[in-house]
Amino acid sequence: MTTLEESITPAPTDPEQTIAFQGQPGAYSHMACRQAFPELFPLPCHSFEDAFAAVREGQARYAMIPVDNTVAGRVADVHHLLPKGGLHIVGEHFVRVNHQLLGVPGASLETVQVVESHVHAIGQCRNFLRRHGYRAHVVADTAGAAADIARAGDPTRAAIASRLAAEIYGLVILKSDIEDAEHNTTRFLVLSRDPRYPDPHSGPVITTFTFRVRNRPAALYKALGGFATNGVNMVKLESYVDGAFTQAEFYADIMGHPQHENVRLAMEELRFFSHSVEILGVYPADRFRERVG
Repeated sequence: MTTLEESITPAPTDPEQTIAFQGQPGAYSHMACRQAFPELFPLPCHSFEDAFAAVREGQARYAMIPVDNTVAGRVADVHHLLPKGGLHIVGEHFVRVNHQLLGVPGASLETVQVVESHVHAIGQCRNFLRRHGYRAHVVADTAGAAADIARAGDPTRAAIASRLAAEIYGLVILKSDIEDAEHNTTRFLVLSRDPRYPDPHSGPVITTFTFRVRNRPAALYKALGGFATNGVNMVKLESYVDGAFTQAEFYADIMGHPQHENVRLAMEELRFFSHSVEILGVYPADRFRERVG
């Protein structure tokens, strides 16, 4: 099946003109690629691992990977892949998630009985589904649901997906913006084979890193004390445990550049009280943060 997207956008021969994402054409990750890098060809990948591999093996210049959603929380698989994926974070991009109810031509809100989509999309539209009495059916992803609905041609089935998916698969929007939360937003990271640190004086910068501490009282408190005393704003901190539950690993985002004096001092104190500190990326903060800050 040739999609509309494929018919109007020829695949480039140069991988440097390509950006990989997980999912089928029309996924929200696809939308993020088009918004942030409209000049690059979007490369759909079956899994997050495949998207990482496409960049690592030279098939794509970047990967666009979701990490957090204001409603669903973190994308757990990605947080485990990032430290071991062999790539570097070089940017971030925020996408306001507006869910559409999509059906085949001729369908209506009255003909629909079953609504199909990713589990998070269904959860984010729970109130709408309950009001209309629709049965929810969980599938692998939003764009895949749209593709299945288009192939089936059944007016009793609908999908929750993006406007882009409606365009690609020839579906009609039966109801727009059906998400329950107005703040529904997903944060994406842009990954590259090589690090690309911005100028420390070019504007707001985020540094992302992982570190480990021993499973002992006050270990985390001591490791992070330098960020407080040096006035470094930590905007994200998440924890993991090893297989033996003997030490915790943390993923953190801070505002600041490693060349900033306060960040340098805070990182020195972190390394003194912890180990295996690894910087995953230093990159410009998206302007979305200024609008909502």
